[in-house]
This record gives sequence, structure tokens and C-alpha cells, in this order.
Amino acid sequence: MTHHSGFVAIIGRPNVGKSTFMNRILGEKIAIMSPKAQTTRNKINGIYTTDDVQIVFVDTPGIHKPKNQLDDYMDTAALSTLNQVDAVLFMVAADEEMGPGDQYIINQLKPVESPVYLLINKIDLVHPDDLLPRIKQYQMARDFTGVFPISATMGNNVDELLATLTQALPEGPQYYPADQLTDHPEYFVVGELIREKILELTRDEVPHSVAVEVERMKDRVNGKLQIEAYIIIERDSQKGIIIGRGGAMLKQIGIRARRDIEALLGEPVNLKLWVRVQKNWRDNNQYLRSLGYNIKDLR
Repeated sequence: MTHHSGFVAIIGRPNVGKSTFMNRILGEKIAIMSPKAQTTRNKINGIYTTDDVQIVFVDTPGIHKPKNQLDDYMDTAALSTLNQVDAVLFMVAADEEMGPGDQYIINQLKPVESPVYLLINKIDLVHPDDLLPRIKQYQMARDFTGVFPISATMGNNVDELLATLTQALPEGPQYYPADQLTDHPEYFVVGELIREKILELTRDEVPHSVAVEVERMKDRVNGKLQIEAYIIIERDSQKGIIIGRGGAMLKQIGIRARRDIEALLGEPVNLKLWVRVQKNWRDNNQYLRSLGYNIKDLR
């Protein structure tokens, strides 16, 4: 029996459901999910393994018009994957018209020689009669290797897509152990889970000027893994929002994050959070590098 393996990039505008899709496939939460756009900041590799295939999915940041150096990093991270993978999944939302952002991505896909599949996500949000015109709209802009209307939330047609990718990928070895879900270190995923809870709980009060730096993730006291992390914000006014009255908001962030972290790691956790103000960190190259955002690494 032949074994197939390869790397598949997931690309698309912000908030079309890329992270939800990858988490659906893996059955675990390794990619941060939020109703807010531009949630994913790094390329996150999710590893799907069966007896027949190993697919390394690269969940990229949503491509959008850059407003600061962090945005530049995110766009570069997304586009740098296109010529390094065996296939590309271009994801769009079924409930949104094709826009300039989609056309921009299609233009970036023109020189790509690997198979490019169109994924029309969120089909559970539209009437079936509205789906065909949307598909034709994209097919007029580019020839795709295949088109899959899917629902990352409900799972519609995801298995069919996986079967197609299994056959399309080249014969190859298993790159990672069968039980490994991502190539990112645990502290990175832990930081992402904490950031997800901040976005969930603060809504529009705190924009995407939030980062999480996990400083300590070792030692066990009374059977609990000790994790210490700093929540990085840009303005003093945001500190009060994150901490909340009497520390209530920070406590809720910690409770929700700890629940997901314990599910991820499979062990009890003691999570300690602090808040640090770092003005204009999204335009500070040195600080961006300290948080793991280094454009030079992508070129």
C-alpha cells in the first residue's frame, strides 16, 4: 500500500474560516479562532495523519492591506508559503461577494504551479441557489484544480476534500509522529489560547494590539504544571480593560484559557497572568522579533 504525504497551504482573506477548518480536521484546537478578523498571526502547521497519508496543513494569516509592521509580517507570512507547498487551498466565504481582497490573492496565485483548490466555506449560511453564482464568479477569475463547497463548522464535504488531497499528494514518507498535531512548541499554542480568550472576552474594547508572551512553562507544584505569561498591550488605557474591576476580567481570561490549555496538554495547570504595556510594539522591529515575528525568516 502506497503512502502519500505533503504540505498544503490554506490561504484567504481574514475571517473566512481557515483556522476553524484546520481545527475541524485535526479534532483539536491548535489554531486560534475568533469572530474578529486578522486573528492568526503566524503560519501554523497542523498535521493530519492516517495510515495512508500525512498532510501538513499550513494555516496562514489572513491577507489584508498592511497598516503597520506586524501587518507586513502577516502578509509576507501568508504569501511566502505559496511556492513551498504541494497544494494550495484558497478559501472564501459563501456569504460574501467576491471583493478586491479576493482578486488580490488570485493575482498572487497566478504564478503558482502547484494544484490550487477553491474552498467555498460557510455554505451552511447561504441558500443552495445562491452558491452556484458565487462559484462561477471565482471560476471566471481563475482556473482551479477543483472546487469544494464546504462548511468548516458543520463538516460538510470536508471528508471528500481530504480524500481528494490524499490522492493528489505525491508518494512520500511520514514526516512527523502519528500523534503529533503541530510543529509549533507547546508554549506557542498556549500563548495563542490565552490570546483567543482575550479577544473573546474583550470584544471591541481591545483591538488586535494584544500579544501574549509565555515566560515560564515548567516545574510542577502539587501535581500542577506552572505557566506564567504576560499579556502585552500598547496603551495604558487598555490595561484597565484587560484587568477589569477588581481583576475580574483577567481572572475570567485565566479560567477560560486554563480550561483549554489543560485539554491540550492533558494535565492540570496553574496559570498566572500579568499585563504589560509596550507602546507601539506592532511597529517595533526588535520587539516583534522577540515575540517571534521575523520577516527575514520568511524570505
